[in-house]
Amino acid sequence: MKIQKRKGKQVGRVTVTEQIDQKHQEDLQRLRGFRLLDDDFLTKCFEGDTASIELVLRIVLEKSDLKVLDVRTQVFVENLLNRSVRLDILATDSTGAKLNVEVQRSDKGAGRKRARYNSSMMDANLLKKGEDFDKLPETWVIFITENDVMGKGLPLYPIERCFLGTVERFEDGSHILYVNGAYRGDTPIGKLMHDFSCTDAADMYYGTLADRVRFFKESKEGIEIMCRAMEDMRNQTLKEGMINVAKKMLEDGTITLEKIAEFVGLSVDEVKKIKTDQNIPLG
Repeated sequence: MKIQKRKGKQVGRVTVTEQIDQKHQEDLQRLRGFRLLDDDFLTKCFEGDTASIELVLRIVLEKSDLKVLDVRTQVFVENLLNRSVRLDILATDSTGAKLNVEVQRSDKGAGRKRARYNSSMMDANLLKKGEDFDKLPETWVIFITENDVMGKGLPLYPIERCFLGTVERFEDGSHILYVNGAYRGDTPIGKLMHDFSCTDAADMYYGTLADRVRFFKESKEGIEIMCRAMEDMRNQTLKEGMINVAKKMLEDGTITLEKIAEFVGLSVDEVKKIKTDQNIPLG
């Protein structure tokens, strides 16, 4: 990048090519700092990779024979009337159980009611119309948190419904588990949480996870995939920002849909949909 200096001030023009190269270098630097505790990186590493999620689930659920048949990432679960959710990871095991895995660096993002809501949204989308409730599969909502959000120093916090009088399990097939990402120790879970915090594949214990991290951080193909993903995330963030601006302009009530669309870079139909979703009467 060429910058001329005159009297302490920088003048000159950065070319589009230079801007793209600068952004690429920033992406590479950001990629080097990614860990499996970063949800965007985790979902790329685990996308379509049953071996990695199977390893994690076997350790955190203490089920050495668990077999994952399918894994999907960034799964959008729609609620037409109220709040929808996007699940980091949704896996299906050989028994038909559905397992949602979320990673959270922020304590606030791992709230107990969020776990409850994820569980309810999974249930609401697992039965077809008229299907018997007994057909509901077993479900797990698993939060892997960077900090010990429960504050008890334990590696795992399983949550189950139970009869208060006898403390017997209710056994409705719904489970919630919090995994303490700060836990360390010479145990499978201690080593796994160590690996989730690593930025370098060479420092990791589990080869299955290390290979995925190495692919996305060190191979040409993996780096290209991650850079495209980061560009997509930037574009999505920009669009979400424009949608929020459109909502504010719609609330004003004096600006035409066409003007809003022109200002925020959305189509008129997209602005109409935002207005409908916000329950603002069409003018």
